[in-house]
Amino acid sequence: MTANEDQEMELEALRSIYEGDECFKEISSVSFQFRIGELEDKKAFILDLTWPEMYPETAPQISLDAFFNNRISAETKQLILSKLEEQVEANLGTAMMYTLFEWAKENQEALMENHKPVVTTVTSSSDATSATSIAKKREKKEQLTKSQKRKIISKTDNKGELPRGWNWIDVIKDDPPASEQNGRKR
Repeated sequence: MTANEDQEMELEALRSIYEGDECFKEISSVSFQFRIGELEDKKAFILDLTWPEMYPETAPQISLDAFFNNRISAETKQLILSKLEEQVEANLGTAMMYTLFEWAKENQEALMENHKPVVTTVTSSSDATSATSIAKKREKKEQLTKSQKRKIISKTDNKGELPRGWNWIDVIKDDPPASEQNGRKR
């Protein structure tokens, strides 16, 4: 059989085996995610597997880069990947996805034995920032009536700015005529 025929057969088998299983997710016809463990389990992880063009003659690409795995330390990820690579080498040339998923499920405890959750620290500056953002959310904008909005719009230009000199005093109207300033009357 050709690689494509093997892939089609394995894809059909995976779909029938994992139909309705919430742990299995088909990203595309050559890319899959499988969650090992329950969502609430601190030792759960997600395997991302992608078939290269010549799969199963060549090894699938295995990744633990899913966001769900951010809590797993780099050392633990490396251990899981190395153990899975050993399984891939043993099954090279045959349909191995089901075998890899089941092996990972059976050996989850051993794989996550030295797992120490990665804890992200929150700095106090971000706490202060979040406190100010909450305070800003609480401040309500003054609600304007339609006539107030029309008045503002009629005074502003297309950029929303008031025209130059909008608050200037009419100097000509307030200024006495020049003839009165010189002491002459008209």
